[in-house]
Amino acid sequence: MTIIQNIAATAAAFVLATAPAFAGDIMIKDGYMRSSTPSSVTGAAFMQIMNMGDTDDRLVAVASDVAGRVELHTHTSDENGVMKMMEVKEGFAVPAGETHALKRGGDHIMFMGLIRPLEQGEEIDVTLTFEQAGEMQIKIPVDHARKPDHGAMDHSKMKKSDDG
Repeated sequence: MTIIQNIAATAAAFVLATAPAFAGDIMIKDGYMRSSTPSSVTGAAFMQIMNMGDTDDRLVAVASDVAGRVELHTHTSDENGVMKMMEVKEGFAVPAGETHALKRGGDHIMFMGLIRPLEQGEEIDVTLTFEQAGEMQIKIPVDHARKPDHGAMDHSKMKKSDDG
């Protein structure tokens, strides 16, 4: 990819990532995803989930055909201070009038068994399922150039908990 193509792909990913998506009272903003390396079999997505309504909601499932399995994950620290990544089977609460941030080093969407590399600037089709708002189809841009958030972690070195 030439420098000009790389700049254009990054600009396109920025525009797509900043355009909000809506389903009922839920708004998704600033979504992006990435993998650790071009040959990674895992990737993660991050975004702001805003509940603009008067009723609490919960993100309970995520699906995409880009990976064999897609799960809601978080990070926890064990008694020795070792960070572990684990599935959150009950989903993520999104209280009425509040925002739940999915970010690096915290809650996120984990794509396991990627069927192909995630290419800079492409859009990945993802279905989010909420208890109240139902299914929401979104496109999440791949943005490998995004700088890490506070507390970012490298998922390629993360150990998945078996007790999640």
